[in-house]
Amino acid sequence: MSNFSARVARESDGAVTLSTESVDESFLPEGDVTIDIAYSSVNYKDALAITPGAGVVREYPIVPGIDLAGTVRASSSPDVAVGDAVVVHGYQTGVSRHGGYAERTRVPAEQVVVLGDGLTPRQAATIGTAGFTAALSVAALLRHGVTPDNGPILVTGATGGVGSVAVDLLAGAGFEVVASTGKSDQHDLLTALGASEVIGRVPEDPEAKIRPLDKARWAGAVDCVGGKTLAWVLSTVRYGGAVAASGLTGGVSLPTTVMPFILRGVALLGIDSVELPIAQRRETWARLADDLRIRHLDDLTVEVPVSQVDEVLAEIKNGGRTGRTVVAVAGGF
Repeated sequence: MSNFSARVARESDGAVTLSTESVDESFLPEGDVTIDIAYSSVNYKDALAITPGAGVVREYPIVPGIDLAGTVRASSSPDVAVGDAVVVHGYQTGVSRHGGYAERTRVPAEQVVVLGDGLTPRQAATIGTAGFTAALSVAALLRHGVTPDNGPILVTGATGGVGSVAVDLLAGAGFEVVASTGKSDQHDLLTALGASEVIGRVPEDPEAKIRPLDKARWAGAVDCVGGKTLAWVLSTVRYGGAVAASGLTGGVSLPTTVMPFILRGVALLGIDSVELPIAQRRETWARLADDLRIRHLDDLTVEVPVSQVDEVLAEIKNGGRTGRTVVAVAGGF
């Protein structure tokens, strides 16, 4: 039984440490498919996984990394073959099942997406949960009937992993995109991704009370923040518009009223990438290689070795990262 390297988070005396360990396959959970991991990524949830008391991980030790991509090493499933390039995310990966910050993992076959010719494992890991969530958000708006002719689309938290990809995808689909961010030094990036206009955080006054209905501005929105920001966005969407919501960094409470829903017919579309059924997951990944292909993925991406992921997790927790960070696992220890 060969050993392999893993970044293992362990809890002791109220503190969580992340260190490199040499483990063997007895360390892995049950599953039909064993994967040699080539790449993972960095997400806010990964930072919470190594934060004491954050409530993301219920039991340690755990290998963080909610995204992973690589090549199938062994499989007992007829649907997944040895040598297949695959991506895995969601279904508690990196939270209650060992995740991507290891050279190897084992997962149930029904959680595996086999990549077609259109995406490499590196690209899939770079897209990861964040890019996948952005694609789900854009697809939800399109499915609701929002079109470029309806008017501008607002993206909040636009420099984050979900927001930046959403800007790219919406602009690629022909929408006029207004990007909202508190990072004034990232305006050029957002413009390069296709944003027609870049504005500051909304609402402008974080202490102001949100009106039940404000001036109608947007045909729709992708909200990556939640809380008071989402309440303001809902109050400013035009009649019949929709908001795809996936974020909670601005808080889990929603200080709004029924007014946007019953007087303007606004739809609030909840976006979940964790428990999404595998058939829809595979369909969305196929679209990410086709009509929802991210045009500026390389421009959004920074690569780090898995040995240096600790400092990146600290940065992302404090809001200090933009775009996507892909983690080189193979050769990265």
